[in-house]
Amino acid sequence: MGVREEKRIEKLTFRDASGGLKIVAKTAEDAQKRIKIAKRAAGEIKKNMYVNLGIGMPTTTASFVDPELNCYFHSENGLLGTGDYPEAGMEDPDLINAGKETVTIKEGGVILYSSQAFGIIRGGHLDMTILGGLQVGANGDLANWIIPGKLVKGMGGAMDLVSSVKKVVCVMSLTDKFGDKKFKK
Repeated sequence: MGVREEKRIEKLTFRDASGGLKIVAKTAEDAQKRIKIAKRAAGEIKKNMYVNLGIGMPTTTASFVDPELNCYFHSENGLLGTGDYPEAGMEDPDLINAGKETVTIKEGGVILYSSQAFGIIRGGHLDMTILGGLQVGANGDLANWIIPGKLVKGMGGAMDLVSSVKKVVCVMSLTDKFGDKKFKK
């Protein structure tokens, strides 16, 4: 019999005591901006949609979607029906979103192989993707792969998503940390 290894969790993420959302930001003002952007993106989601959520601010969008809309959130690492962040002590190392955060799975949700999750994307079965961006061109071109200096384990699904879903919503601030505009001609 082999050695049983403990499954590690990279980003242990919980709901706060009030059941609310914790926004990671440098300042309270930045947190409020991120909440405003996430709420605006959540307003694009309609009843019974299948929506992919990217890493970072896109995952927070789910917290502002009315549960009555019955939408299913997709994560390209193999979850369809991603739920809330778990309560402390209820985390499961097998329920991790694309951002490596602990999550739950909603009733009716499924766990898939990554190849099946990408099949959902490439097959055009998603209604929308909400993803972050570094820059967006006036013609709709999107630069979003990597933030310089951040560790990322691969390219993710952005190229497949923007070419296969029915609607793309890019969430980002208007300027970068140097004050340069992120919207380009």
